[in-house]
Formats: sequence, structure tokens, C-alpha cells
Amino acid sequence: MRIFIDGDGSPVKDTAIEVALAYSIEVVIVTSIDHYSLKEYPKNVSFVYVDKGADAADYKIVQLIKTDDVLVTQDYGLASLVLPKGVRVLHQLGYEYTGENMDGLLEQRYFSAKVRKSGGRTKGPKAFTQADREKFKENLVTLIDDNIR
Repeated sequence: MRIFIDGDGSPVKDTAIEVALAYSIEVVIVTSIDHYSLKEYPKNVSFVYVDKGADAADYKIVQLIKTDDVLVTQDYGLASLVLPKGVRVLHQLGYEYTGENMDGLLEQRYFSAKVRKSGGRTKGPKAFTQADREKFKENLVTLIDDNIR
């Protein structure tokens, strides 16, 4: 099992790394070269840098991720592409993407895009809170424990 993180703008990278360290799990952060960093990370963390482009990180994740890996992303489209591979997918707010909730999420995204395209406005996400971070951490630990059993 590895934890992949869709790294561009993810507010839970450090939290996921902290949990992964406790379980000795490898973390792969896929991000745009625009987000290159000299920050030092633990040895279980590696980076895959991709060219600029709207979906470059997504395509690389789909290429690299395998059954029983975990993906952390807020991207519904990416989640829908890796679920059929047997990947567990966790949103940064802590809820898990599943086959049961994916259709509704994609439909909601489609209608919101349609509203914006026609000049309408939709609500953006709420500010990420410490409570959101704690819920994410708790659910990541539960997900890992479920996979280990």
C-alpha cells in the first residue's frame, strides 16, 4: 500500500505524511513542477513532478497508482478514474469517494460547471479548518487500519 497525494494545493500533505510515517507507508506526492520545493521530507516521501497543464498530475497518478493504494484528492474526476482500479480515495475533508457516491458528485460538478458557463455563480468551498484536518486524519487512520486487516 502506498498513499498518493494529488499535491497541487492540498492542505493535508503534512497530515497524510505524519500518518504514513506512523504506519511505515510510502507516500508519493504528484505535483506540477511549478510547486517544486527544496523542503526536506522524511525518507518515505517521494515526489513526482509533472509539466504544467490542467490534468498532467491526474494523468500521472492514473498511470502510477495500483490496486490497494490510497489516493488523497479533492478532484471528483480523478477519483472516478482510479476507483475501478481498486484504489481507496479520500477527500481532504475526510469523506471517502465510493462507487455509490461518485455519480451524484460528478452530476453535481457537471451542473455547477453548466451554471458557471452560462454566467451564473456557484458557491466556492468553505475555508479549510482544524476540525476538517482532524476529521481527515481520523478517517485516513481508519482507512489504513481497514486495509491492513
